[in-house]
Amino acid sequence: MMGYMTDTVDTGVVDFHFDVLCPWAYQTSKWIRDVRSQNGLEINWRFFSLEEINRFEGKKHPWERPWSYGWSLMRIGAVLRRRSMDQLDAWYERSGRALHEEGLRVHEPDVARALLGEIGLDPATVDEALDDASTHDEVRREHDRVVAAGGFGVPTLFFGDQALFGPVLIDPPHGAEALRLWSAVTAWLEFPHLYEIQRPKSHHDDRVIAETFRPYLEARDWVSINRGEVIDFDRS
Repeated sequence: MMGYMTDTVDTGVVDFHFDVLCPWAYQTSKWIRDVRSQNGLEINWRFFSLEEINRFEGKKHPWERPWSYGWSLMRIGAVLRRRSMDQLDAWYERSGRALHEEGLRVHEPDVARALLGEIGLDPATVDEALDDASTHDEVRREHDRVVAAGGFGVPTLFFGDQALFGPVLIDPPHGAEALRLWSAVTAWLEFPHLYEIQRPKSHHDDRVIAETFRPYLEARDWVSINRGEVIDFDRS
């Protein structure tokens, strides 16, 4: 079952913008990998920075810091992607699972090195990425693409020039249900002026979300704001 054309948009290929630190993007990545396993979807993993989009005035940009949590993880991803998209795919899956399911502090360099080794990649990639200033440009260019399209967070999906935010979920479906959701998401491409539909969150929903995100909440070193996560660099 391959992708189809929706008003000349090829739904067999998607650019999936993510930040390793985003728990919502991680849940959506699990769903879209299941879709790929069933219909041969081509996923191009792209970057977006919650640190930058939520930066307070007067704070340094993430590219102005020697190590900047999610930004630096994506710089590692940029080096891996130059070798192959499969390496970035494996790195995002392992890092996301480590943070959002196992509660590991993946934003620490030594943990990042260990996780690379776990999946058979060179732990020295961390240092290679930090020594290569062009990785800043790569992450920033893809971040700016989302912002230019009016985006403010992840997951953001691009089908050609069309961008969709979401789906935002905590219990990614599998099998036939995953494909039904894929059909619902791609159907939006037929309606370019359909901007938003949203299910309000009840107090019960908030509790379920908090429980799902517990490993992430316990491992993070940053505070949350409404549209994402912002790194608190002034903890000292």
